[in-house]
Amino acid sequence: MLYLWRMEHRHFVIYKPYDYLSQFIYELKRNKRLLGELFDFPEKTMAIGRLDEDSEGLLLLTTDGMMSEIIRGRHMEKEYYAQVDGIIDAEAVVKLQNGVEIGFNGTKYKTKRCKARLIETPDLPFRKIRDERHGPTSWVSITLTEGKFRQVRKMTAAVGFPTLRLVRIRIGNIELGDLQPSEVREVASLLKPMCAT
Repeated sequence: MLYLWRMEHRHFVIYKPYDYLSQFIYELKRNKRLLGELFDFPEKTMAIGRLDEDSEGLLLLTTDGMMSEIIRGRHMEKEYYAQVDGIIDAEAVVKLQNGVEIGFNGTKYKTKRCKARLIETPDLPFRKIRDERHGPTSWVSITLTEGKFRQVRKMTAAVGFPTLRLVRIRIGNIELGDLQPSEVREVASLLKPMCAT
């Protein structure tokens, strides 16, 4: 009789802190903080997508390569809160919604239409960005279904409001919620409403 062994995969949601790489191995010589410092993840854990070193917020991890492909292939909405330099206005938000031209892989690229809106200062874990003497800042929510390298930062810069702090707060129906920087939660699934294990 043939027995089929089925590996039970594990899934995690984390609040990737600022100044961490979204990876487990870094082969260059500079010292970098990596995800493996946050939790004793099982072998073959991989991040589904990435956040750059200067960004923070929701990151999904799994040991299931098929799950990773499904989530990345569904063009799921990814929502970001961006704190920008200056008081962003409605005109800039409309430009973001309609798509802006950014540089990507050495060529010009026009971003797809997206959702963007002005928001009040969100209730996020405190991180000092700069002294108030350097001028005002404001916040905008941007929701994308694509994910080019440093896309949100390039988009806000293209409309005249460079990003100072970037926090991903949602991927599909999974939200950052009350997670705190460096916190890791194991969940039963990444495709259904999130439930902790």
